[in-house]
Amino acid sequence: MINKLAIIGVGLIGGSLARDLRAQGLVGEIVGYGRSVSNLSLAVDMGVIDRVANGARAAAAGADVVVIAVPVASIGDVLREIAPAIGTDSVVTDVGSVKQSVIHAARTALDERFANFVPGHPIAGTENSGVGASLEGLFRHRRVILTPTDETDAAAIERVQTLWQVTGANVVLMDAVEHDRLLAASSHLPHMIAFSLMDTLVRLDEHRKIFEYSAGGLRDTTRIAGSDAVMWRDIVLGNREALLTVLRQYHEDMEELIAAIERSDADWLVDTFNRARHAREMLNKS
Repeated sequence: MINKLAIIGVGLIGGSLARDLRAQGLVGEIVGYGRSVSNLSLAVDMGVIDRVANGARAAAAGADVVVIAVPVASIGDVLREIAPAIGTDSVVTDVGSVKQSVIHAARTALDERFANFVPGHPIAGTENSGVGASLEGLFRHRRVILTPTDETDAAAIERVQTLWQVTGANVVLMDAVEHDRLLAASSHLPHMIAFSLMDTLVRLDEHRKIFEYSAGGLRDTTRIAGSDAVMWRDIVLGNREALLTVLRQYHEDMEELIAAIERSDADWLVDTFNRARHAREMLNKS
């Protein structure tokens, strides 16, 4: 049972988590804080949170669990603000898509309370943002990755693990370096491709006609280009090196594709397309 839960950043992820925990009857009071007054007002009207705090530190004061669900680049600032309010038995966690930079920020900001911090990342979400996009059951059968360090308190890890498990999520513990490398390929690269593709098309003279005659292929491929720009700016810069590595590999592969088309290499195209199709079938089964 969580007597007081503080959600700092009451959006898609923070709001969905609050809704799940309330539905399970495992939380007493839910206090929220964020930058948008209108979003926080909506969160209260929807019953996602009980009240709005007048600052991150006020939200965290006396909270059993603090969930930080703000853009990655802002997590350090939030941690510094709430640090004086973190009690001995309080647990702090985040939902950021990058973990090494967040851990570094937490170690600096929390000092002797760093052991109370459990870095986390739910592999769930949509291209929509804000508490209005929150969903009960969003995390069911989804993976949540926790990347604790050697200094992280075992009881804090267990509490955060249980918190996510009651939402129906499958919780995995992983090294932060491995997390950032894997997510650069599985999540960050696809977003870069979607953003870049839409930007390429919209700069073409006939982009309106292209969009008018587009079918499911373009819409399916670029759905995630509707994601929040500031959030993804922070993810890109926070995971810069791992993302650059996989982007360079993708660039080389695109150069090979261009060369194959230039030389009308039908066999290369069929082999590549078949390999991709089989890989997609594997992805569907995973």
